[in-house]
Amino acid sequence: MTGRTQPTVLVVDDDHKLIALVRMYLERDGFTVVPAYDGRQALDLFARHRPGFVILDVMLPEMDGVAVCRALRKRSEVPILMLTARVEESDKLSGLAVGADDYVTKPFSPRELVARVHAILRRAGSGGAPAPRIVRGDLLMDLERHEVFVGGREVRLTVIEYKLLQALMEFPGRVFTREQLLTHVYAFNEVAVIDRTVDVHVGKLREKLGDDPVRPRYIETVRGVGYRLLEPTRPKRAG
Repeated sequence: MTGRTQPTVLVVDDDHKLIALVRMYLERDGFTVVPAYDGRQALDLFARHRPGFVILDVMLPEMDGVAVCRALRKRSEVPILMLTARVEESDKLSGLAVGADDYVTKPFSPRELVARVHAILRRAGSGGAPAPRIVRGDLLMDLERHEVFVGGREVRLTVIEYKLLQALMEFPGRVFTREQLLTHVYAFNEVAVIDRTVDVHVGKLREKLGDDPVRPRYIETVRGVGYRLLEPTRPKRAG
């Protein structure tokens, strides 16, 4: 969390899981989140809550995101970040043409999305800044350089291992199920994977961190549930 008051964010998408994941990351950084699942509901909630930022999907039921953006621009200069699964340049430009400040193409990293929100707010003069590093004990993750260090020693991770560790480090002490970790790794990307995939990657991640699964310093197995990152101050139980 940044330590300063952040604006309310209206997140508009018809994918409930996507909103839940984005909401978790935004709230971790101090934002208040108002969810909307179609275009007309978005306009109604905007009028009621007057958010300071809008994350808006292009493909929406009832009223598409471009129409919503156009309607919002008639009443407000609120920063708007559009989400699109389309790759055509004309589709991206259509959102910018009606007043969006920027766009993000799916699939995307929720952490990177939050960083983009902070960047737009800085440009708009509303403050906010993404934390460039995550530090948990002697684990350090540099989010800008995509580098990980253990006790000052750099550890080379695959993309999947990096995303798994990032999810765990973002929320130390929180237990993630395998399904939740898969959602973080393959965020918003329809990839056929199985729960045991997480176990394989966690095993490799532990090896690279020099972590003993029997007496873990970093990643603890919560039997029958999933995994969590041990907080430096809490007792380390066998996993």
